[in-house]
Amino acid sequence: MKNALLDIPIEIVETILENAFGWLVVVDKVGVITYINKNYCDFLEVEREKVIGLHVSKVIENSRMHIVAATGKEEVADLQYIKGNYMIANRIPIIIDGQVVGAFGTVFFRDTREWMKMNSHVKSMLAKIQSYIQDIDRSVKYSLEDLLGASKEIESLKEKVKMIASSDISVLIRGESGTGKELFAHSIHQLSNRSHQPFVKINCGAIPENLLESELFGYEEGAFTGAKKGGKKGKFQLADGGTLFLDEIGDMPMNMQVKLLRVLQEGEVESVGSTEPISVDVRIIAATNRPLEKMMDEKRFRQDLFYRINVIPFLIPPLRERMEDIPVLLDYFIKKITKKSGKRISHVDEEVIELFNQYSWPGNIRELENVIEASIHLTNDEVISLDSLPDYLKESSVYPVGTKKLKEILEETEKKVLLQSLNKYHNDKLEAAKALGISKSSMYEKLKKYGMPDI
Repeated sequence: MKNALLDIPIEIVETILENAFGWLVVVDKVGVITYINKNYCDFLEVEREKVIGLHVSKVIENSRMHIVAATGKEEVADLQYIKGNYMIANRIPIIIDGQVVGAFGTVFFRDTREWMKMNSHVKSMLAKIQSYIQDIDRSVKYSLEDLLGASKEIESLKEKVKMIASSDISVLIRGESGTGKELFAHSIHQLSNRSHQPFVKINCGAIPENLLESELFGYEEGAFTGAKKGGKKGKFQLADGGTLFLDEIGDMPMNMQVKLLRVLQEGEVESVGSTEPISVDVRIIAATNRPLEKMMDEKRFRQDLFYRINVIPFLIPPLRERMEDIPVLLDYFIKKITKKSGKRISHVDEEVIELFNQYSWPGNIRELENVIEASIHLTNDEVISLDSLPDYLKESSVYPVGTKKLKEILEETEKKVLLQSLNKYHNDKLEAAKALGISKSSMYEKLKKYGMPDI
């Protein structure tokens, strides 16, 4: 039987070899180079005509091609150090009539960083079809596809997630309450090389100070009154090999900040009641809505800990600064809530959309979801109208002409803006005044005017 491959012109074969693989080299049974493509030559900075006929070990640093040709044993996805980088290479023996006559080697990833980036990209693509995959990894609740929005800010943050997910670098996610900081943490873990390992969360502000150490580092049997028999593993031990999400890290007491910093520096924890350190391999993702820079000035947050966790900063903008995301979020929440409640919603009144675009959303995405859920349950038909909105939101709408004097409307609006600014800057009157473009004295005058001096 005639082999069709023999009819392919040599020019086509050479074109395939030059372009089908990133880098390709072929050696004979003793390791002499018989072919090497142009891409590989360009990287090695050699001339093809001069290296063909030379032993591969004289041309390619740390090559094992001659070993594979001698043993006949393939080496797949092997690390090879060339010119300051680790490459990921395949080396395959060429066997004809049962005899090894040579070997060919290919490099698909020029360094491990490129491989990790591709790995994250593949996981991102899998996340898009995860609802159709039965055995998909369920170690995290959310993926990149759950980060909804049409704004350039959200798209930029999603790209940043893809860029840094594959590394083990520490990340600090900052943003107001309700902006979705935990969703970003889950997404980073899901796209990382630790995705098959645990994702463990601890809220540093929700646990009493006297219990936080044992929650983070665990305790030994008999360490204190009420300690469980056999002791208990801490969050660091539970997250070993995976990711530890330190939520509300700005609320962590100073004495615990010292102990946390030591663990991050040494990679070891000591359980309460133990004198033996335990090695842990944990990636840290922290989150806060607190003004850490101001807290450092006030000696309420350690500078050395800040720089340890703030290697890659993520700042999630509030919903009021990306109002173009509201339609996407609105559609998603309506589908999610109606599926759960069984109610049918056909559309949302234009007045509601207008109000949503005027409202400042101090509670951000979490508040929007709560408003949609309340509105769906409060409506008697298939339409979300102004009447079905929570009362506080209706009161925030533009006043119909004739219902109030202009002075009253302006004063009520000014009071709401002052409250929102103070809430955003954690009652820092100077920062709120700067953001509003007024002097500190004007800020205090307005607070006094509206009976808000002690807020």
